[in-house]
Amino acid sequence: MNLLGMDVGTGGTRAVLINDQGQVVASAASEHASFRSPHPGWAEQDPEDWWRAAQAAIREVLAISGTAPSGIGAIGLTGQMHGAVMLDTEGRVLRPSLIWCDQRTDAQCDWLHEHIGRERLIELTCNPALPNFTLTKLLWVRDNEPEVFARIAHVLCPKDYVRYRLTGTYAMDVQEASGTLLLDVTHRRWSSEVARIAGIDEAWLPQLFESPEVCAHISAEASAATGLKTETPVVAGAGDQGAGAVGMGILQPGSVSATIGTSGVVFAATAEPTKDPLGRLHTFCHAVPGRWHVMGVTQAAGLSLRWLRDVIAPGTDYDALTAEAAKVPAGSDGLVWAPYLLGERTPHLDSQATAAFYGITASHTRGHLVRAVLEGVAYSLKDTFTLFVELGIPVTGVRLGGGGARGPLWRSIQADIYGYVSDVLVAEEGAAFGAALLAGVGAGAWPDTDAACASAIQVAEQIAPDPAAVKSYADGYKIFRRLYPALRSIREEA
Repeated sequence: MNLLGMDVGTGGTRAVLINDQGQVVASAASEHASFRSPHPGWAEQDPEDWWRAAQAAIREVLAISGTAPSGIGAIGLTGQMHGAVMLDTEGRVLRPSLIWCDQRTDAQCDWLHEHIGRERLIELTCNPALPNFTLTKLLWVRDNEPEVFARIAHVLCPKDYVRYRLTGTYAMDVQEASGTLLLDVTHRRWSSEVARIAGIDEAWLPQLFESPEVCAHISAEASAATGLKTETPVVAGAGDQGAGAVGMGILQPGSVSATIGTSGVVFAATAEPTKDPLGRLHTFCHAVPGRWHVMGVTQAAGLSLRWLRDVIAPGTDYDALTAEAAKVPAGSDGLVWAPYLLGERTPHLDSQATAAFYGITASHTRGHLVRAVLEGVAYSLKDTFTLFVELGIPVTGVRLGGGGARGPLWRSIQADIYGYVSDVLVAEEGAAFGAALLAGVGAGAWPDTDAACASAIQVAEQIAPDPAAVKSYADGYKIFRRLYPALRSIREEA
């Protein structure tokens, strides 16, 4: 039996096929059209493009692997979180989806805090209102496109729209739903109080499931479009962070991952919902039934490196840039990067935050700029570890994932800045791999997610922090921590 995991990301949709020992059989991907940004801070994608890419990725992975459709035991879905997909009574898309990095909803966040109360909202949903969350996007449509809002009959997140096209079923897992700001995270159910006050009809919200639960089956229409077998089970899956954590074995309290993609995430599994009274961390249901997680997010992590490359060295290979950075000592000779290209979530909750280099001198080279960016992103993620200490969240070790784990320099920088022994996995296949493991649990290949991860995940390398670098970075982190308040003060006084 093979298992299919699908990741509906920002840049494309990826399909990963694994066997029932957790080994990757084949993978395929199809790019999405670039997201639209009609105004600064806006980000929209067409859900139909996700469905097109999903069909292409599924057909390709079946062809590459030679797997018969009947050989797929179950399918798991994951994808970018927080996007607002609005459908009418016939299931037709009403407008382009406002996706996770859309920053237009500050006024709606203020409205929620005014009408519900910031503390009460955190009590109900474990999180404050942030522009990234789905509910704030729905309220923006209410305030600015009332004719669209009046026609809403169903609300989904991106991967759940693809599920709808695969199965005809409106469904969502509790981990994904945690990022809508409409879920009672503590009790793993929709919050009637938040929905009522916000004017969201609960009939719009899909049925909730735990991540490994079978919630739907492939329809005849989708079978014709993708080549999958009709009635193949589909499990609920999880948002990209929850599924990615499963794919890295971050299941038990004390286990932590630091993943650098376009954004960066530090993710810790917890036995109970741990609420930050200031809302600086997200508290969500885990993809593991009966567990929760906390996570901090850096908006522009890998994006910082891509931005720098595109500005100073267009077309240059990343390995060539990091080779230059490797010649620069830890601390970049006093050069520090504040990575707030898209505002910031953790710990500042400031959609208007801006990025900056501090300490540039005539002696700094391109290699210094690159290394400072690698270090600045890691400093930003260390802010989450600092909050873990403050809130008593245990950390027994760290697993590194995403693009930030693929090069030895960024791996070692992270270990030195975080100050923990850091694991690199034999095969870090990302969220699609985690979704496939969840599918395996739903299909009975493993009794639970712990057993699935024990079977499938192996550590390739452990990186111990270098004491000299740890000391240098401790000094650099003190400077880094002073940058955001200074930048905010300049902005507010301008």
